[in-house]
Amino acid sequence: MSKSINRAIRHSALAAALGMCLASTALAQSNTTGTVYGTAEPGTTVTIQNDSGLQRNVVVGADGRYRVGSLPVGNYSVTSDKTTEPRTVTVVIGGGAEVNFGGAKGNSDAVSVGTVRVRGTRIGQGIDVSQTDTRSVFTSEQLKNIPVQNSIAAVALLAPGVVQADSRYGNTASFGGSAASENAFYINGFPVTNPLTNLGSTTLPFDGISQQQVITGGYGAEFGRSTGGVVNVVTKRGTNEFHHGAAVFWTPENLRSKYTNIYYENTGANPATDGTLYRYKENDTYDQMQAGMYVTGPIVKDKLFFYASGEFNRNQDNYAAARPGSASTGWTQDKYAIPRWLVKLDWNISANHALEFTGIGDVTEVYRDQYAYQYTGATPPDAPGTVRKAGGYFKDGGNTYIGKYTGHFGDNFTVSAMYGEQDQDHINLPSGYDPSVVYVSDTRSVANRISKGTVATVVDPNQFDKVKATRLDLEYVLGSHTFRLGYDGQDATSRRGSGTSGPGYRWTYASVGPNFSEPLLPSAGGAVAPGGNGDYVMKVMASNAGTVQTKQKAYYLEDRWQVTDNLLLSLGVRNDSFTNYNGDGIAYVEQKNQWAPRIGATWDVRGDSSLKVFANVGRYHLAMPNNVAFRGAGSSLNTTEYFAFTGIDPTTGAPTGLRALGNGPFSPNQEYGQARDPNIVSAADLQPHFQDEAAFGFQSKLGTDYSWGARYVYRTLRSAIDDICDPRAAYKWAKDNGFSGEATFEDDYHSGVDSDAMSMANTLYSCALYNPGEDNTFNLVDLAGNYHQATISAEDLGFDKLKRIYQGLDLYIEHPFNGKWYGRIDYTYSRNYGNAEGQLKSDIGQVDVSVTADFDLPELMEYADGDLPNDRPHYLKAFGFYQWTPEWQTSATIRAMAGRPLNCMGYRPTALDPFYASELSYGNYHHYCNNQPSPRGSAGRLPWTNTLDLGVNYIPAWADKKLRFGVDVFNVTNTQVAQNVIERNEKAPGVASATARQVVSYNAPRSVRFSVRYDF
Repeated sequence: MSKSINRAIRHSALAAALGMCLASTALAQSNTTGTVYGTAEPGTTVTIQNDSGLQRNVVVGADGRYRVGSLPVGNYSVTSDKTTEPRTVTVVIGGGAEVNFGGAKGNSDAVSVGTVRVRGTRIGQGIDVSQTDTRSVFTSEQLKNIPVQNSIAAVALLAPGVVQADSRYGNTASFGGSAASENAFYINGFPVTNPLTNLGSTTLPFDGISQQQVITGGYGAEFGRSTGGVVNVVTKRGTNEFHHGAAVFWTPENLRSKYTNIYYENTGANPATDGTLYRYKENDTYDQMQAGMYVTGPIVKDKLFFYASGEFNRNQDNYAAARPGSASTGWTQDKYAIPRWLVKLDWNISANHALEFTGIGDVTEVYRDQYAYQYTGATPPDAPGTVRKAGGYFKDGGNTYIGKYTGHFGDNFTVSAMYGEQDQDHINLPSGYDPSVVYVSDTRSVANRISKGTVATVVDPNQFDKVKATRLDLEYVLGSHTFRLGYDGQDATSRRGSGTSGPGYRWTYASVGPNFSEPLLPSAGGAVAPGGNGDYVMKVMASNAGTVQTKQKAYYLEDRWQVTDNLLLSLGVRNDSFTNYNGDGIAYVEQKNQWAPRIGATWDVRGDSSLKVFANVGRYHLAMPNNVAFRGAGSSLNTTEYFAFTGIDPTTGAPTGLRALGNGPFSPNQEYGQARDPNIVSAADLQPHFQDEAAFGFQSKLGTDYSWGARYVYRTLRSAIDDICDPRAAYKWAKDNGFSGEATFEDDYHSGVDSDAMSMANTLYSCALYNPGEDNTFNLVDLAGNYHQATISAEDLGFDKLKRIYQGLDLYIEHPFNGKWYGRIDYTYSRNYGNAEGQLKSDIGQVDVSVTADFDLPELMEYADGDLPNDRPHYLKAFGFYQWTPEWQTSATIRAMAGRPLNCMGYRPTALDPFYASELSYGNYHHYCNNQPSPRGSAGRLPWTNTLDLGVNYIPAWADKKLRFGVDVFNVTNTQVAQNVIERNEKAPGVASATARQVVSYNAPRSVRFSVRYDF
């Protein structure tokens, strides 16, 4: 590379990165690369070169257009053999950077370096008319200049249409009304989504991020396995210059505001607890320290380069348990050691061939110490105990390795191939665990609850996740058409296992109170009420284990057709196939040849890239993650046995004087430890989870200093997968088709005589995967073990049509960085409504992906239509920074979000169906409250959450601007608002539970983060 070109790239790199739009529109050229394109006189040779010696030459075609795709992201110099001065542009993930030298449009960008029109990178200088979808691209330079937490998830929340998911799912997000498990995450093209649950992903050293792309809809045929959003990270890479540096971030506990205590709500039905302290959080502490280093440069100039970075996080989290606390685990001290590393190697074999290698390490270790901490009366203890009673060591994570080849064969044909593997281990070693001790817990509202043992559940010591992924992309340019053909394969294997600690069972004390008038305990399989003061005890047994696998593969074809100078069409189709295997290696679900059309269009209205109108429609499929096999297809034991008791052993906490209240162990889902027959685990004609989407909008320059735009999106979930656990429809089908049995299911249930119809009904009573709201075909098993294929209508199954609809209007205005300030405001007005959230059930924080409680029984879905948990009608986001002097900069991020809709869930009135109430009901999971219907979302909303984050950076001239000091204050006003509450609000029909509407979590209190960075 010539020194003049190298200087030009360095000269404008910072300005280009800071001026790059934080939310541009783009259709993926590739999920890790971008494109430079434009016009010039036919026959002109255009040269594109980056700062690592990569150079591509292309001859402009007869139509006066040129295009160079599959370019690694970063800064490029673009020259023509008919000009002398290079043009400098920045290529972003999936974006198009346009440089015109005259030609087809009859214009020439004869402007100085640094002000070349760059589409998709500097909105104030032009709109990217080459792309048809909606996404945000954040660069490492931008992330240094706005106050944002150092995580992929926090960056994703800056994008429009993205909201924080329920806190019980960890640090996850909902994109466009989807469940938090419906997103896809990639690093350098490799899928790093959690293979077990689809919740969250592998991460990397934050300083190793070159660009993070957040796609909120309308993406092309090369992307799949998501009905939410796509988060796509490209790492930094080496150049021809040596650099190294270090950074430290510290969030001290003594500058963090106190956490908000959690109290019992005033229910009017629980005088012993109403208004009293539930969980004391004021003394909870959290201290964070992050330190990282990097080194980068050439191994062989212009040929072979490296980038290496390491990051170590040391966090300490101290927190109290909820009332009543515990003599052994009431106070927890977690010390986190989180080492992460990244290595990137790039080899320019020649001008047309390149190899890449990426290695990523991401491990979280937790050293846990636990102490006595017990509540007495209305006040918490002054301090936790000083003698360690319990604890453990936990380790999650591993390594990822990725290899990629890119080859250009002439000007028109490009090949890209990727292969990678990921291995993660999950270790859980409780300290001081004594397998001879029976775990005892107590849910009664009594002064001194019983608590014995330290570990309720023990896990398999050999748990792991493994992912292997392969990708092949071919691109061929033919006149005005750019054809892309690709293959995308992914195999994910997981091992999990857990069981009740001790001898394999535990005791839990409970009570329905002395005034309980029902003859049977709720949702207890016919167990009678204990009488007296209402106290009873449950003997719980649970275990499951196995190694399962999901295989996914897809093919796609796409044609980007430049119909006219101003009109571009993107015509694509994707074919997905999913296969899920149980612990015996047998496929229990096969979903092949799922066709997904993807169509997009963009119109350069004025022909000068100042106004773009775009639209896209598409279908998107999503496979079930591995956890479904454990919950729905593996062997599982999950039983409860109910007893009255006369006393409690003061030493062991075990009940004495037992009197059985039921007929032995009861499992509502028939989980008695037997292996699941793969022929009956799911409907024979099971369709995949898929969604249709349509969007249209515009982007426009507003004067010379601003851009603005709008997008409307409509999403509808066409099909979902859940499990049904209702025997009645299968029983009816069996009777209608002549199989033996009583007149009704209820009669047969009480007869005590085996029948074919009851055997076939038990096939569904043990739960089976199906498509809610549709006709489904099941394999039902008679007494002799014969299979009978039964097509049962949606009407007989008892469910309405599945519905999840998201409609959103996104508006934005942006001022690009002009050497002084940058700012952007996004406002989203949206509705997210229906009778199903998707793969999750945030109403109760259920983590059983695709096997939630929602569609188990028709009664659970009565009055289930309404505003869904991820509905936020109004969401305002604003962020930016101001460069007061070359040395001083301030920044801010503002968020204002409407609260979450609330449900009041309780018991279905017994009078509606006494048999259902006593034998099938799930208790307080119904959309009834106070014996009246309580439609979804009708119990009001949580308050708005409004947060302000501020930052200041000092970059001293005396250190040659290589040193950077920063202070960020998050949640400046210390506004702590409830983010979710308990929505199962009854302990008996019409009787409020003690925890009704109790807060689950608040948003984080004010904190201060100090940082110092030095780049050599």
